[in-house]
Amino acid sequence: MLTLRRLAVQALSNLPLQGQTTLAVDTEARSILRSWMLAARRGTTAPVPQATATAPTTQVPQTVEEKLAWLRQKAQNWRAARALGSLRETMVFATGNPHARLMFVGEAPGYEEELQQEPFVGPAGQKLTQIITAMGMSRAEVYISNICKFRPSMGPQQHTANRAPSDEEIAACLPIIQAEIRAIQPACIVCLGGTAARGLLGHAASVASQRGKWFDCGGIPTRVTYHPSYLLRNDTITARRSVWEDMLAVMQHLGMNISPRQRNYFK
Repeated sequence: MLTLRRLAVQALSNLPLQGQTTLAVDTEARSILRSWMLAARRGTTAPVPQATATAPTTQVPQTVEEKLAWLRQKAQNWRAARALGSLRETMVFATGNPHARLMFVGEAPGYEEELQQEPFVGPAGQKLTQIITAMGMSRAEVYISNICKFRPSMGPQQHTANRAPSDEEIAACLPIIQAEIRAIQPACIVCLGGTAARGLLGHAASVASQRGKWFDCGGIPTRVTYHPSYLLRNDTITARRSVWEDMLAVMQHLGMNISPRQRNYFK
């Protein structure tokens, strides 16, 4: 049963992920809440302390780099994800430029990503790199992350097999990616595949029905396109043209120079 102390600890733990770094409380309440938070980290039960005259000081991440480093540490032991028991142990955070104007969000790490502890480094990642290069950019210029920070488990005989995260797994990991977005504040987000769109936008519709439109994700213009793995399974002119049309729209939104060759790739 959730006690008042546990509810308070959960609420306080989630405040930074929601973009809130300060909370107005009196000295006595601050002392009590601080003891509860420290006890939760130690896994013990805290006594209610006497009020103190001096408020505790907490270092709050200020720069984007500090915020992302803090989020990486939080993600490593994210209780909501760990408690499910359906995700593997290795955490795969993100890669790229913390000041990027363009952010790509996929679904979850796979075998290669878990191995290298970096998102989009397997065959789908190589395809994404080709797309980014065709846009006239490099992986170092953009920010690449996933909705889910852990590879979804398929049991002890999983080996190289992968699966998409469930709705429950998406919900458990969602606060982390949302906090990443707030930290980076990109000019544009690209949802790679239906899982990313379902997590960030709450859309259960097909990617095909969401393509060609702009959506709002916390005030940031967001585009939905096919996951690079879809192109590996459906290497057709139609599929490639669809993704490239989405990238052209993104480039135009970002004010990038689009060459005649880029504009006429599939004409």
